[in-house]
Amino acid sequence: MSPRLLVTELWGLGDLALALPFLQAATAHATVTLLAKPHAVPLLARFAPAVELVPLTAPWTAFSGKYRLHRWPWRELARVRRDLRARHFDLAVSARPDPREHALLALAGARRRLGFPRTGSQLLLTQSLPEPSRPHRAGHWRALAATLGWDLPDRASRFSPSTSALRRLVIHAGAGHPVRQWPVERFNEIALRLRAEGWQVIMLDDALRDLGQLLDTLATADRFIGNDSGPGHLAALLGVPTFTIFGPQLPELFAPQHPQAAWIEGAPCPYKPCFDTCHFPAPHCLLDLSADAVWSRVQPWLSAK
Repeated sequence: MSPRLLVTELWGLGDLALALPFLQAATAHATVTLLAKPHAVPLLARFAPAVELVPLTAPWTAFSGKYRLHRWPWRELARVRRDLRARHFDLAVSARPDPREHALLALAGARRRLGFPRTGSQLLLTQSLPEPSRPHRAGHWRALAATLGWDLPDRASRFSPSTSALRRLVIHAGAGHPVRQWPVERFNEIALRLRAEGWQVIMLDDALRDLGQLLDTLATADRFIGNDSGPGHLAALLGVPTFTIFGPQLPELFAPQHPQAAWIEGAPCPYKPCFDTCHFPAPHCLLDLSADAVWSRVQPWLSAK
């Protein structure tokens, strides 16, 4: 009988996209349950249909007010705990060095619990793993797989270079948080330049709420340009080369995992990487990037094979 495995990834679409190669590999070795936000439904249906989802929007993943404990959904959290314990997990893993997720692994009652400890959370784990030499979140999933003796294909072997002659490019101008959103009028300027060079450009933003439709649209693209946000990771997961405009976050931590991924970084800042908020009234590291600066990096990426 296959061991029962619990995997936690409670954060955004990009984080979940980075976890999917691990989830796909895990289904060959275990009966897998994923604890994640409800947005995981269409991603699992498309990429890992054998994985069961237990939905949870953890209150500490909110951008603001995350520690107003009196507003936490305590009844829902208790229900999820009961649901997880009823599954009698043999193994539970988390790729995030987050004591809150490690507490969930322990509360789920899993006999073996693997993770990357922080601030004493090794007490909640049965096996603590050292931080991987490469700090990218994908490296954490790869380290978990290696500890379990599973092979994850590297990103270069998962994709073939694009040979399409359609020259279809998707731009997604949205982002989960304003500090990661390059001004839409500059995206429009990039789109005009692309169309002048013969590219078919589809402009998207956060008004598209249907994740299945977003995946279908991304799957038709030959290239993708966007912010440091979930759609870029989804595009890479679908095999589409990506260009990312980074601001407060660092590419070495969260660049999309595609061999033809490229990016431009915003201005240096002593507070990087930033996550939920900016130390300044506006994220100048991102906003000071001109359309000309981005275009100077996009052009060689488009011509690369």
